[in-house]
Amino acid sequence: MTRLVHYQMLIDGAWVDAGDGHTFESMNPATGEAWAVIPEATAGDVDRAVAAAHRAFSQGPWARMTPSERGRILRRLADMLAERSEQLGRTETVDTGKMLKETRWQAKYIAEFFHFYAGCADKVHGDTLPIDKPDLCVFTTREPLGVVAAVVPWNSQLFLVAVKLGPALAAGNTVVLKASEHASAAMLEFGRLIEEAGFPPGVVNVVTGHGDPCGRVLTSHPLVARVSFTGGPESARHVVRNSAENFAEVSLELGGKSPFMVFEDADIESAVNGSIAGIFGASGQSCVAGSRLYLQEDVADRFLDEMVGRAKEIVIGDPLDEATQMGPLATTAQLERIEREVAAAVEEGGTLLHGGQRPARLNRGWYYEPTIIACPRQEMRIVDTELFGPVLSVLRFKTEEEVVRLANDTRHGLAAGIFTRDSARSLRVAKATRAGIVWVNTYRAVSPIAEFGGFKGSGYGRESGFQAIYDYTRPKTIWMNLSSVPMANPFVMR
Repeated sequence: MTRLVHYQMLIDGAWVDAGDGHTFESMNPATGEAWAVIPEATAGDVDRAVAAAHRAFSQGPWARMTPSERGRILRRLADMLAERSEQLGRTETVDTGKMLKETRWQAKYIAEFFHFYAGCADKVHGDTLPIDKPDLCVFTTREPLGVVAAVVPWNSQLFLVAVKLGPALAAGNTVVLKASEHASAAMLEFGRLIEEAGFPPGVVNVVTGHGDPCGRVLTSHPLVARVSFTGGPESARHVVRNSAENFAEVSLELGGKSPFMVFEDADIESAVNGSIAGIFGASGQSCVAGSRLYLQEDVADRFLDEMVGRAKEIVIGDPLDEATQMGPLATTAQLERIEREVAAAVEEGGTLLHGGQRPARLNRGWYYEPTIIACPRQEMRIVDTELFGPVLSVLRFKTEEEVVRLANDTRHGLAAGIFTRDSARSLRVAKATRAGIVWVNTYRAVSPIAEFGGFKGSGYGRESGFQAIYDYTRPKTIWMNLSSVPMANPFVMR
């Protein structure tokens, strides 16, 4: 019997169990077996974490540090992330089922995000205003908000932590990070690096637990000034309602059903590679998964022949094995939902071109084949339902105007892909597509320099990029009277 790893939460610089001792098990998706025990935070635990963050913000050494000093600590954290990428990646792989070669690379790459925001820390500034009144000097400063509640899902969690914590800490805020109940271990391992990097107690706290009470208490807490949430729309609705209790600023990134448009003049090899990366990379468990494939009629058959042939060759298996190309899904609930939705799509008239079932040779774990479904109608449920799995809906189009209309006919608006050699067309379609990220002749590229976020049901607010650090501050306007003459009598109008 496998010995379970027991984790604790990080609150006010100390590693602690839940106040009432309750825990829950974390499952290894590759085996379907429990591998770790995670504390289930009580309302009191969350309150202590927020109180610790508030003290650190208002009274502790963090509050007195200069921006350059904060930047130095962020650089140390970045260097440690790069050094520990193998260990962090392995923990995340066991906990989520994502391939080790991806989690290891991602853990190493997000060091660049912390380096970027370390450099931004002393670049935040205000303005001197050319005011329309004599003898008055007016200028603005930017000040941190206070306690930030960062709520992170299980997929790409180290990346999503970087784009939240990087700008929040660089700006001088403190953070309570809530890890996903589906995969908390990597966040708790990350907490060890926070401690070793030299952040004062309470600056970053990591709590684990379910939406209620952990998430509810955190996002409604009166001392929380901002909530940065990444996850599903139902949870997001609770977050927005909770923020009515504390008037916290809120940003939401809610995933999507991203269109991937291939025109007749596209480089087919490049487009197939982009589509495979967009839908089968990370087993389709990506907020920006290119799960709606639109093919111009003249190239549709050729593209699908190549795509199906490549899908048949994808190696499914143990995510720790370097030869594996696609690992399992993260939860049994996710697997079962995908099975129901694919079956419903076939009943609606969809044609399975490949996949649609669990791999027969894998008798344990939560695996699902890369699946391609030809959809005769845009109105089919699967076309606008985010499955968060390796399922591709394929439709055909005739004209540029038609595909833009189809791409925008969705509740979502996070990302889109365009493959064409016509630069004018690519710019026209990119401008017409209602999505926060548009990739042209590439897909799933990210950088700390480039912001991202959604339109419509994919949320609001932006993460990454220099502007993000301003989103974790608020301006203060200061008026200074430079005249030696006393203020005039307020009751005498001149």
